[in-house]
Amino acid sequence: MDLASLLGMIIGFVLVVFGILQSAGSVSGLVWFLDAPSALITFGGAVFATMTSCTMPNFVGGLKSIGLIFKPVKVNIPEMITKIIELSNIARKEGLLSLEEAAGNLEDDFMKKGIMLIVDGTDPELVRGILETELNSIDERHKLRSGFWDSLGSMGPAWGMIGTLVGLICMLQNMSDPTTIGPKMGVALITTFYGSMLANWICSPCSNKLQANNATEISSKEIMIEGLLSIQAGENPRVIEEKLKSFLAPKDRGTSEEGGGGES
Repeated sequence: MDLASLLGMIIGFVLVVFGILQSAGSVSGLVWFLDAPSALITFGGAVFATMTSCTMPNFVGGLKSIGLIFKPVKVNIPEMITKIIELSNIARKEGLLSLEEAAGNLEDDFMKKGIMLIVDGTDPELVRGILETELNSIDERHKLRSGFWDSLGSMGPAWGMIGTLVGLICMLQNMSDPTTIGPKMGVALITTFYGSMLANWICSPCSNKLQANNATEISSKEIMIEGLLSIQAGENPRVIEEKLKSFLAPKDRGTSEEGGGGES
């Protein structure tokens, strides 16, 4: 589990509650921020407006994707580069056809697919085209999930404002008792609070985390494509290693050296 997302969400909520308690001066002040009609307008309006803009499978998939922000991305780029160098050494010593046996031990389906295309003697440009097409498809699927949270996040404040307008209209319809104006104004503003919390506590962080995870996965697969095509081209394993290590930050480049190198 990714503790950063879990702790960030929990601590953020706790700090908001703590701030409310400090401002209100007592636990009873929390009641000021609880209003069922406001919740129905803001959360119900935002959720179902988002549903209107999606297909049902995308809507359900978008809701389920919240679980993905708590799962660490299973990508170890230095380890992946080391594996590619191992494959290049095998191909250099025993030929490309020897990679078929090595492909059976690979856990990554994307890398396995690329290796099998190479073994089958597919043209390098066609290999690149097939793998990049799959990469684009992965990217589009991931963007659907992050786009769902962007959409829901934009709906939250909008429906919060609608709820505030509803509250103000109701307040203005009955101003005979001046003592009720303050509490009614407070209730009217609760929907704005709910909408802002929905957008900035849940939706925006979820979208940003999914986009970051997607960028990490896409980057790793782009490195994989370059490595596989270099193997197919018969490049020296040391050259392949240096080429792939250029994708890494300087502090990470030493971690892939143990499995690197090869014949001159």
